[in-house]
Amino acid sequence: MLGFLRSNHPDFVLDVMCGGPDTVTERYGVPAVPVDGHVERDRKLPSALTAARKVLGKVNGVFRIAAWVRRHEIVIVPGMGILETSLPLRAWQFPLTMFALCVSGRFLGTKVALVSIGVDVIDQRLNRWLLITAARCAAYRSYRDEMSQLAMRRQGLDRASDHVYRDLVFGIRVPLCGSADSQTVGIGVMDYYGGSEDSRARAGEIHGSYVEKLKSFARWLLDSGYSIRLFVGDTNGSDDAVVNDMLTDLRAYRPDLDLSCIVAEPTPTFADLARAMKSAGTIVATRYHNVICGLKLLKPTISIGYSAKNLALMTDMGIAEYCQSIGSLDIHLLIEQFTSLQRRAPQVQRQIADRTAATELLVERQFSELSAWLGQSTSAWLGEPAVANRRVLSEND
Repeated sequence: MLGFLRSNHPDFVLDVMCGGPDTVTERYGVPAVPVDGHVERDRKLPSALTAARKVLGKVNGVFRIAAWVRRHEIVIVPGMGILETSLPLRAWQFPLTMFALCVSGRFLGTKVALVSIGVDVIDQRLNRWLLITAARCAAYRSYRDEMSQLAMRRQGLDRASDHVYRDLVFGIRVPLCGSADSQTVGIGVMDYYGGSEDSRARAGEIHGSYVEKLKSFARWLLDSGYSIRLFVGDTNGSDDAVVNDMLTDLRAYRPDLDLSCIVAEPTPTFADLARAMKSAGTIVATRYHNVICGLKLLKPTISIGYSAKNLALMTDMGIAEYCQSIGSLDIHLLIEQFTSLQRRAPQVQRQIADRTAATELLVERQFSELSAWLGQSTSAWLGEPAVANRRVLSEND
């Protein structure tokens, strides 16, 4: 999104509200502020006072977001599953943030654009009200897949002007790999504890079952002569524990193996993730953008999905038969899928290449439509002396 705005709208002044603002400023050279204030727990205070501090912090956060939005003509929320609850999410977390952002934009005259976003049908009543109200207040909406558009329609928001494109990550240019090692398998892991509020009581059991199944599959790979590259898809460090657990287990299981046969790859950026996948002949991944990265690199890819969006993506790529749900992960089926994928690798790669090229064209169309919308939205200011001070916020969590 930043690349698009800088090349197509160089007169816009950009800044960002996000998680990890220091990292964003250092990496992309734009001013950034945190999307949410953090209230440290003071162990000396009674729990009731600590809870009161958190409540006051959330209230203050809403006003802080509104004050920040007010300083902008346009707010862009680029991609991500911002209207999804496929992972446990409390109403006062990101749903409240999106509500404050979009509603304040509506009442303060700042236009909010939700660009190529993900949506699912939200079961929790308060979460649904906050997020769907936020979407209604946006001046522009587009979706990253048909499933998201359908989910929005089922929740009462159906606009003919809301189009389906594809995930913006498909717009990132990555160097296509040369010859990869067919005997090297990339495994993308996730610190997964369940996909809903109802799963919190069984979080430990869910997490343990998922990790043990990954270990079992990884052991089969080693016994079958494959090398393994482990990588993560989040930058908050939560997935690292799963990687370390698997490394410890696999090296104890096969202490005779060369250490280079089992390697953990640090992936703090999407470019790093692409580099980590470069040597792998096949990808088996859980996190959504791990799967997208494998597909962009034209790697035969298996998705162990925690949400319907994974199946939607694999269906769009014409390889839905290589997808499983994390909640019903079957190791015997996974081995069958992997074996089939190895056998059909050239055919599957051609299929992925064709679908990926079409998907990238859809992302270009998304940017063309967004550019036209930005032109209409900013036409009231064009030619004004203060044009250089127009501000566009690119916001994400």
